[in-house]
Amino acid sequence: MVNSVINELKARKPKKSSQTMEERANTLRAGVLGSNDGILTVVGVLFSVAVATTNQFTIFIAGLSDLLACAFSMASGEYASVSTQKDTEEAVVRTEERLLKTNYADEVEAVVNHYTNLGVSRDTAEKIANNLMAKKPLETVVSVKYDLKLNHYMNPWSAAFSSLFSASAGGIFPLAAMTLSPVAYQWPITIMAVCASVALTGFLSAKLGDGLTKTAIIRNVIVGILTMIIHYSVGILLK
Repeated sequence: MVNSVINELKARKPKKSSQTMEERANTLRAGVLGSNDGILTVVGVLFSVAVATTNQFTIFIAGLSDLLACAFSMASGEYASVSTQKDTEEAVVRTEERLLKTNYADEVEAVVNHYTNLGVSRDTAEKIANNLMAKKPLETVVSVKYDLKLNHYMNPWSAAFSSLFSASAGGIFPLAAMTLSPVAYQWPITIMAVCASVALTGFLSAKLGDGLTKTAIIRNVIVGILTMIIHYSVGILLK
């Protein structure tokens, strides 16, 4: 049984050069969130400005400026957030390296407890722990105690560029709809473009998070409609 558990753990281990599923999901998550923010922030500015003026160049410049600001803001925010997470993970690894030197017995006990909590008998858990700790102690303890994979940290640059690109791509939908459509139809076309694009980001977020697709789509569309109503109202008040 010990050998079968260890072999299973080895089979699950990814290659060092490849990204883990969590790392890929984090980059995709940043992309979906960036796209959604790009759509809503740009359409908010477009609606507020378009109510106050009919000058198409002014509307375009306002929307483009907000698109760029949103994209770089999302990118910098993701970079800072993921960098903090990476720093925390690296600090945990350094702490475990120190504990392996100063308190090895407790580290082994933590691994034993991990397997007993999974339903493995005490004797078998001790054999598994001793086997794993003899071969890869640091990798074992960070895995069982923090569910981390050694040398697989979140990449802040991947998250930042994902947000930068996706926020820009998302903001293009309302910007293009409002500024490239015939003036007589720009409002309904923009509303439809926003509803369709936020529905898409809702669908993607549900798929990435194993959530309810229909609920996520409806929620995003409602938020998109409320965003347009609020900013349209602001434009009316300031007109």
